[in-house]
Amino acid sequence: MEVFKTIKSLQQTLSGLNPKKSLGLVPTMGALHEGHLSIIKRAKKENDYVLASIFVNPTQFDNKEDLANYPNTLKTDLEALEAMECDFVFTPSVEEIYKQKLSADVFEFNGLDLVMEGKFRSGHFNGVATIVKKLFLITNPDKAYFGEKDFQQLLIIKKMVASEKLPIEIIPCEIYREKDGLAMSSRNTRLTPEQRKAAPEIYQTLLKSKKLFEDHDLPSIKSFVKNEFVQNKELDLEYFEISDKETLTISDSILPDKKYHAFIAVFAGQVRLIDNIALN
Repeated sequence: MEVFKTIKSLQQTLSGLNPKKSLGLVPTMGALHEGHLSIIKRAKKENDYVLASIFVNPTQFDNKEDLANYPNTLKTDLEALEAMECDFVFTPSVEEIYKQKLSADVFEFNGLDLVMEGKFRSGHFNGVATIVKKLFLITNPDKAYFGEKDFQQLLIIKKMVASEKLPIEIIPCEIYREKDGLAMSSRNTRLTPEQRKAAPEIYQTLLKSKKLFEDHDLPSIKSFVKNEFVQNKELDLEYFEISDKETLTISDSILPDKKYHAFIAVFAGQVRLIDNIALN
């Protein structure tokens, strides 16, 4: 496994690869867990070479405290990637990526960025799209892999790739969960024992909402979810929305020819956890 800190050294190596062989990119912010490693494993199966990036991107954080508290476990991350036989790892500094301009570009997402995460995290998706575009232009992969836990982000990236006409296939990867259902996240390590014990309620509530979707209207489902978290002293509901799976338009009624997704964001103390589920 080769580790690169500079764009120049990485590109020199990538330019020497057989152009007929495929390169899969797995962008991460480090603090790797089994969910990340499952994506590396899939990318290994589907590509001749796999490149993982580890970069905590400052322009996608609307909360400076969240950025400051983001886990940094580079040594163990590299050990885990080497054990997975990842071919290349890119670990640039902020200065290497942004040079003298630490700011996000502005993109047009056709409303995908105005709801849920976009509503509660100002500028977040411009920051995400900025770093992903930079990584794509630096590495020129054939495929790039993203987890469906960040489902809205996945659609944002697909939109950016289409708008920028980048020849990259975006591969969605299923949410990887703990045995108790909690979606794996680097932020889970910041939960207190009491919060960690309560956190599986997030996924359990999504499963209940999926069941209610079969024969209840949307207002009653939303009311049920809200009441579930009123009773939970460790978890505070930020939002629960049911949206069109393709456009993310928040729905107030169910149409028979549409696919719907439920999205949720919950605070456990200062730790913010998100999850989602397909409803039909």
